[in-house]
Amino acid sequence: MTWVDNIIGATGQWVSGSDPDASLGSPLQWLRRTSGYVAINRMIGLAIPFAPRNGFRVIELRPGFVKASIPLKGNKNHFGSLYAGAFFLVAEIPGGVLTILDVGPAYTPILKEMTLQFLQPANSDVVVEFALDPQAVDAIKAEADETGRAAFELQGLMYDKDGNHVATSIGHYRVRKKGFNAARN
Repeated sequence: MTWVDNIIGATGQWVSGSDPDASLGSPLQWLRRTSGYVAINRMIGLAIPFAPRNGFRVIELRPGFVKASIPLKGNKNHFGSLYAGAFFLVAEIPGGVLTILDVGPAYTPILKEMTLQFLQPANSDVVVEFALDPQAVDAIKAEADETGRAAFELQGLMYDKDGNHVATSIGHYRVRKKGFNAARN
């Protein structure tokens, strides 16, 4: 879905240039921020229809950082806490969004493996945070430009509404350089 990657990347650039604290006191900045998040979440929904059905949302995005959420409502397990599949959903998608935003839409992110460590039950909505530093982005691009692909790891820290660290994910990703031809490089 190259066009979705391109739109998510462009919209991410638009949102990341906005004031994250913009309120109606600065209506143009507020509109830029809120419309950008609506657009990103709609594009994710087009690419992965399962995500909006479960309430997944990107709630903060800036260079090197993404924060997403998933509600408890509609995602409970048999004893009332957040279902493991919902944890996986909120842990998996932001890695792709962050990669598209920071590495760029010329590279396709692919999840190769993910582990989740559950620390305590989440009895509320959950947020996850991912960070990718500029040096890692440069290394990923350099390797993918040279070989056509690059592997990297992202750690997601998940918190409940009270700020309790409820789970940690470790995702092993690979990016592929679109249009890479080993014979030309």
